Amino acid sequence: MSLDPTRFTVDARGLPTAHAEEEFSQIMWSHLQRAPWLALSILAHALALFLVYLVLDEPRTEDAAIAVTIQQDQPEDPIQTEPVPEELVKPEDTLDADLLDVVTEPLVDVPEYVSDLPPTDSPMKDPGYASPIGIGGIPPGGIRGRIERSKDAPRPTQRAIVDGLEWLKDHQDEDGRWDSDGFMKHDPSNSPTDDAGLPTHDVGVTGLAVLAFLGNGNTMRSGPYQDVVKRGVTWLHEQQNTNGLFGTANSSDYIYDHAIAAYAVCEAYGLSNNRGLRRTAQRGINYLESHRNPYSVWRYQPRDGDNDLSVTGWCVMAYKSAQDFGLEVNPKALEYVEVYLDELTDPNTGHTGYQLLGQPSSRQIGDHSTRFPPEKGEAMTAVGLFCRFFLGQDPAENKVMERAADTILAKPAVWKEDGSIDHYYWYYATYALYQMGGKRWWGHWSDLLDPAIVQTQRGDGNFAGSWDAAGAWGEDGGRVYSTAMCVLTLEAFYRYTRLVR
Repeated sequence: MSLDPTRFTVDARGLPTAHAEEEFSQIMWSHLQRAPWLALSILAHALALFLVYLVLDEPRTEDAAIAVTIQQDQPEDPIQTEPVPEELVKPEDTLDADLLDVVTEPLVDVPEYVSDLPPTDSPMKDPGYASPIGIGGIPPGGIRGRIERSKDAPRPTQRAIVDGLEWLKDHQDEDGRWDSDGFMKHDPSNSPTDDAGLPTHDVGVTGLAVLAFLGNGNTMRSGPYQDVVKRGVTWLHEQQNTNGLFGTANSSDYIYDHAIAAYAVCEAYGLSNNRGLRRTAQRGINYLESHRNPYSVWRYQPRDGDNDLSVTGWCVMAYKSAQDFGLEVNPKALEYVEVYLDELTDPNTGHTGYQLLGQPSSRQIGDHSTRFPPEKGEAMTAVGLFCRFFLGQDPAENKVMERAADTILAKPAVWKEDGSIDHYYWYYATYALYQMGGKRWWGHWSDLLDPAIVQTQRGDGNFAGSWDAAGAWGEDGGRVYSTAMCVLTLEAFYRYTRLVR
């Protein structure tokens, strides 16, 4: 039997699926063979999409490590920190005027001062008003008294102050800085001075030097050293970061340098009547407020719960200067200082500890405490007594202040290289006992300053006018530090009127 193919028909409109896929792949392969660039394009796009998927789907190893680090650093139970008042974060005065443009404004009126010293004894012609460095809580009649050196300060003391300022002037860099470890570059190469400090403390020693010139009646607008002050303050202004910190956190104790610089800038702002400095000064105070421990005081690292009286003393002076000149200050911070002082002070002797009741002053790791035994002085007791005056306390009402003064007098200022030299201690003790007044305290202590400081000032060659960095902290700040601190100490004779009358 034979079939006639002409009798059968095939419907080609609906091929089976498998057959259709086979035909399609064959057709595409045929086209790809004839068009290799199309194949390459498709492959490249597929690879690109795969890489995008990998990037978006998995974090980078570096980011993951950072995330882990942050997670580990966060405490399980975070401390409830006291918020920084909004007005301190955003100062009300946001002048953008350039500092150098502002300081060229006409000088403010300064009452004339006539000294009875011969011209060769002092170059000061118009010292104006004395700097009340660190003094706050202005009583009736004010505290910013007129300089009266002929009345209070012995002539050798006045001479020593001027010689010290001259040495500081001659060792200031052109940009306004005092170079802690490189100041000797201003000396002839054949006879440079010595006693370099640490390079990390340029901000701090510059602040101390500026304070020394301000303390002798110079400002950014008046006095024979006004250009020195202007350059120093301008340099500090240029070192300030957007967060308010002067300098960098490149050492464990950088907060000392910042607090001293903030203190100096606040004084320069107020005494020079320089509105262009207001924002700089306020930012410096704001940083201190952000650094302070919640419901407490200060130490090296911001808000880590650790406190000490040494750092706190400089912060108190900066706060009180800012307060006197109308800057924004958190009053609660000073209340916490009072509480902290009471915690550290022995009510029977007035001795004040460094971090704990009964503790001596701090010393560095190693043989520092052997070379400079802390029991040779009463640095923290002096800081505590000085702060109590700034906080408005009166020895007639708080008898622990008298006991503290007696404890200080038992450790007199003596330039004796057996570990007794401590310019830091002498500075605070001098101002604390000046406030105590009377022969019992100030009369006795002031008699010690001539042999301990005036007579130990160098008078030879390029050293003339300076003091050797032989004290407990001389290795840190160097000759600039020692000279600025000794000048500041001697200026106590005529810097203030007394707070307690």
